[in-house]
Amino acid sequence: MSMAVVGLIAGMALGFAGYFGGFGAFLLVAALGAVGFVVGRLLESDMDLGDLFRSRDDRRR
Repeated sequence: MSMAVVGLIAGMALGFAGYFGGFGAFLLVAALGAVGFVVGRLLESDMDLGDLFRSRDDRRR
């Protein structure tokens, strides 16, 4: 699945949450989507957990 399709699905989910559930539901869906994205990247081994906590200067080395 391309990143454009994933973005489309995420945008639609946020739109439905905002329309039917209000702003609180919108924020909840956005936060859970971000957590799911990070967990998915960790499981695919594209990212190390330390990447989230290192500063930019440490990543360039």
